[in-house]
Amino acid sequence: MKERGKGTDRSVDERYSQWKSLVPVLYDWLANHNLVWPSLSCRWGPQLEQATYKNRQRLYLSEQTDGSVPNTLVIANVEVVKPRVAAAEHISQVNRIRELPQNSKIVATHTDGPDVLIWDVESQPSRQAILGAQSSRPDLVLTGHKDNAEFALAMSPTEPFVLSGGKDRCVILWSIQDHISSLAVDTASGKSPGSVSANSKQSSKVSGTNEKPMNGPSIEPRGVFHGHGATVEDVTFCPSSAQEFCSVGDDSCLILWDARTGSSPVVKVEKAHNADLHCVDWNPHDVNLILTGSADNTIRMFDRRNLTSAGVGSPVHTFEAHSAAVLCVQWCPDKTSVFGSSAEDGILNIWDYEKIGKKQEAVGSEAPSSPPGLFFRHAGHRDKVVDFHWNSSDPWTIVSVSDDGESTGGGGTLQIWRMIDLIYRPEEEVLAELDKFKSHILSCSS
Repeated sequence: MKERGKGTDRSVDERYSQWKSLVPVLYDWLANHNLVWPSLSCRWGPQLEQATYKNRQRLYLSEQTDGSVPNTLVIANVEVVKPRVAAAEHISQVNRIRELPQNSKIVATHTDGPDVLIWDVESQPSRQAILGAQSSRPDLVLTGHKDNAEFALAMSPTEPFVLSGGKDRCVILWSIQDHISSLAVDTASGKSPGSVSANSKQSSKVSGTNEKPMNGPSIEPRGVFHGHGATVEDVTFCPSSAQEFCSVGDDSCLILWDARTGSSPVVKVEKAHNADLHCVDWNPHDVNLILTGSADNTIRMFDRRNLTSAGVGSPVHTFEAHSAAVLCVQWCPDKTSVFGSSAEDGILNIWDYEKIGKKQEAVGSEAPSSPPGLFFRHAGHRDKVVDFHWNSSDPWTIVSVSDDGESTGGGGTLQIWRMIDLIYRPEEEVLAELDKFKSHILSCSS
């Protein structure tokens, strides 16, 4: 399970102070927002508006309260500053609500319960997270888990399919289209929307351990997949097919599935790591490459054409730079070979596997020589970085959240940032640009 570690206060303070002194050099843009409650998830939403110097974009953020007020889902309209443009204000408006959008903005959420909830922000009222606030009613409930499902959740990029994993050791697949189809049948037959049909029914199950029963339409799974021996911690779809997906769990296994061939694993990689696996991501540019992150502090890159050797996992490369359990990995949408990883050590690392074997030093790193493939370290968080997300609408822009409960006694930190482009652009291009300013720099130094 995802138990969180804790570093020494002295090393954290030293690292943070060093990072803060380098911010003007390392970043093109950085915004910091302190959260009253810790957050376990952050995701970019659709781009809402484009302007000359900045774009307005939706951002989704979860808040985990202590139970005195309801847990919330925050929708923020964020002003994303374009490259090489300075700005003072970045987050313009935040609405604290428990809903997420549907249609083109559909989002699924996990609670501490077994069900997956679907929300449509256009039909949901905005509610404040205050004592006695009325619970929101989900637009759709995806049922099927026999125990709590807390972390493993994914949506297919190709079809309206949702994937989940939980403590029941199962991976479950749904199609939201089943609900839409059942509504069409109900309308044609004269039934009222949401009435019981073959695959859709009314649900009054408890969606979380501390939640009231939620009455709403629900759908049953397209498939339930068995193969893990412990809690499923993360799932992800193949970028080119909603029928292919993979999962990782506390049994140290990486499993590949194909819904067209049945409910048993297509490939099961035993000992993919030397400890629990926390996260997995499938390369959107190269469907053969899969990343995994583990409690053994490492990230491994697998080629699905050659996953095992002598019955155990055989990664293409193992990436080592974190000093605590890896919690999140994600491929960069802008470059095939680049990905990020965040961990309990409070660091978000940016890697490029094409740099392996080349002499390099990671920008922001304290070490004189960097691990192979590492080229940037974001050290702006003081505690475990539980989630981050690349912005597909704004290249090289990242949102990251940390749970600061162990270092500060509560709350969290949201940061939106973009490293300066001199770090990731081709070396010859950067040198040519810097050469233009050589005479100015020399005159200043003299």
